[in-house]
Amino acid sequence: MEVKIGVQYAPRELVLESAQSPAEIERIVTDAIASDGTLSLTDEKGRRIIVPVSKVAYVEIAEAAPRAVGFTVR
Repeated sequence: MEVKIGVQYAPRELVLESAQSPAEIERIVTDAIASDGTLSLTDEKGRRIIVPVSKVAYVEIAEAAPRAVGFTVR
């Protein structure tokens, strides 16, 4: 699962690959917003991303697209 987090006043969004389901990620984001604390997500490699909820502009949850390898024609 690919998760993109837009942060206020940051020129780039944070992108991470997570093994969690979209429902789990949505629950984590919703709980963080309700508690007005921090949003904490862990990626597939075990790295943790922590963002203050007050600085979160948006969260986009999408299926990870498989990467094409080689010179294939579509």
